[in-house]
Amino acid sequence: MKRLGEATRAARERLQMNQAAIAKDAGISPAVYGRIERGHMMPAVLTLRKVAVALGISADVLLGITSKEVAKKMDEPPPEGDLSPEVRRLVRTVKTWPDEKVKLLLRFAKLLEPVTVPDSEPEG
Repeated sequence: MKRLGEATRAARERLQMNQAAIAKDAGISPAVYGRIERGHMMPAVLTLRKVAVALGISADVLLGITSKEVAKKMDEPPPEGDLSPEVRRLVRTVKTWPDEKVKLLLRFAKLLEPVTVPDSEPEG
């Protein structure tokens, strides 16, 4: 909710409009819009759509969703569509981690890789 509030405030300020004007354009009460912007309320999907349209910005942006996380169109495969469910779950988890923790996981994963020993040449 905090991320949504920060994003709606930034989008509104970009338009140089006040909360009441955005609320009116979205067809919601100024009090409800104010609660959304302060991060005290997660709006219903229909309300989020109205707010996004009033702000002239994608709901993905308001929710902090990036193109790396989701397909842009319904007919596109999801970003990790060819991965097993377990690997997709791992990828979703790791995406939320700080860089230091990801680097540590990568080091651990490299330890799990099998060691290949080159075949020795026949003596002779």
